[in-house]
Amino acid sequence: MFEVTVSDHMMIAHSLRGEVFGPARALHGATYVVEAAFARDGLDADGIVLDLGAALDALRAVLADLTYRNLDEVASLAGLNTTTEVLCREVADRLAARIADGSLGVAPDDLTRIRVTLRESPTAWATYERAP
Repeated sequence: MFEVTVSDHMMIAHSLRGEVFGPARALHGATYVVEAAFARDGLDADGIVLDLGAALDALRAVLADLTYRNLDEVASLAGLNTTTEVLCREVADRLAARIADGSLGVAPDDLTRIRVTLRESPTAWATYERAP
């Protein structure tokens, strides 16, 4: 199995619902380092998993739709508690849509996994993994 990872960051605002979140129930900001890993069993004819530039462009485009936004106002997240875990899934789903539409130049069947990690700090992060 081969895997390549690209990374960028996003800065968002949001509020969380539920007593467990304490002061984070109020509107606040967060900065995440976002890693997107793409895996496949073998390499393509060019000896790569996928084009790293295309993967980084796709990640940046996905994050551009969320960065500097109040996630409480983003339609695709309406009614969701935008925890780090939920945001991992959202980013992975948006990347999967870009794979499906051909934006990454690789067919969904060629990849075995997409894994997205959002790092809130050097000591805390969440990861979500899905099929492309």
